[in-house]
Amino acid sequence: MEEIVGLEFEKPILDLESKIAEIKSLSSSQSLSISLSEEVKSLEEKRDQLMQEIFSNLNPWQRVQLARHPRRPHTFDYIQALFTDFTELHGDRCFADDPALVAGVAFLEEIPVVVMGQQKGRSIEESMLRNFGMMHPEGYRKALRLMQLAEKFRKPVILFIDTPGAYPGIGAEERGQAEAIARNLREMATLRVPLISIVIGEGGSGGALGLGVTDRILMLENAWYSVISPEGCAAILFRDAAKASYAAEALKLTAKDLKSFNIIDEIIPEPLGGAHRDFQRVVSALKESLQRHLKDLSALKSEDLLEERYKKFRALGSWKEGKAVKKKSKK
Repeated sequence: MEEIVGLEFEKPILDLESKIAEIKSLSSSQSLSISLSEEVKSLEEKRDQLMQEIFSNLNPWQRVQLARHPRRPHTFDYIQALFTDFTELHGDRCFADDPALVAGVAFLEEIPVVVMGQQKGRSIEESMLRNFGMMHPEGYRKALRLMQLAEKFRKPVILFIDTPGAYPGIGAEERGQAEAIARNLREMATLRVPLISIVIGEGGSGGALGLGVTDRILMLENAWYSVISPEGCAAILFRDAAKASYAAEALKLTAKDLKSFNIIDEIIPEPLGGAHRDFQRVVSALKESLQRHLKDLSALKSEDLLEERYKKFRALGSWKEGKAVKKKSKK
């Protein structure tokens, strides 16, 4: 029987699913003459009700955990499901290839696109190879090289964001990590082709923003996107990384929060329990959204595209000034 992997707050659901799987296994045994279908049906109804109760009331920290779920789909899963004829391209033409970034050319239906995204691993070996989705400077330079290639041939760019942050190691800093990210921010602001980014899991700090200066920012319902991880914020503000749940609440990092601030443009809904429970449903919703936004962006002239992108990012963090309310003094 396949091991069921999940999170702590999912444990009651996982226990029920384990029982259901066990009963189904017994029921299909040749030596068992009685039917257990009624018991299975009762447990499945109980599981569905429990899922509704738990996943309809997730707090920000639980959504962060769900974004890190070991079974959550990664960039390459979306590339395989959404695109055809994907050809991966490698190297930054300066130093090396970065396996933390999967990038190449493909077709979204009949539309030729350049597609890329941070890739995490499943096994220990793959996670180490992909550096847990944390890109080195050569990853950001590879991304920029392909985006400039897309501009040369007038093709839209689709970017998947899923990283806890850029790699902070000594070697990465020596090779210009901050400069590589900053250059991407500057160059992406001026690329004369449609750019769409999708936060599919974690969107941490400059590591995510290095792929995030785009005309449209989409975000899966249980992803997070923030200037810092909840653990990093808690370690700085509270001197205790264990208070990450409080930091997650304060950071306003959920899709719902970011949509209310007009930081992202659209929330892609997920099934109860997360994208891994019904991946095809998420793929269908994301495909429809990508096609719709690409159609709108492709209709714009290059000058209008750049102007709209400029206005979008200039409006972030805006505020309104009001007159101070004078308090009445107590006599």
